[in-house]
Amino acid sequence: MGAYVYFMANKSNTTLYLGVTGNIEKRVWEHKEGVDKSSFTYRCNCKKLVYVENFSNIKDAIAREKQLKNWKREWKNDLIEEVNPGWEGFV
Repeated sequence: MGAYVYFMANKSNTTLYLGVTGNIEKRVWEHKEGVDKSSFTYRCNCKKLVYVENFSNIKDAIAREKQLKNWKREWKNDLIEEVNPGWEGFV
């Protein structure tokens, strides 16, 4: 079973959420639908999937998530723009 590291952004791309999941389609749906009203993504309106990395196992995905959480915002922006220069929403 695979795993994913992903970024969700708000409409103006000023707020980013970094997450890890084993089911990207379901998790993005949960963010977009606001399933957890107390979550960061709900409060900050992060409903746009702007970046995804696929891993063969959850351990590698969690390690990558921890690495990315320590990155500066500028580095995260650069990473997203490498594959998604217009910050278009996927899915």
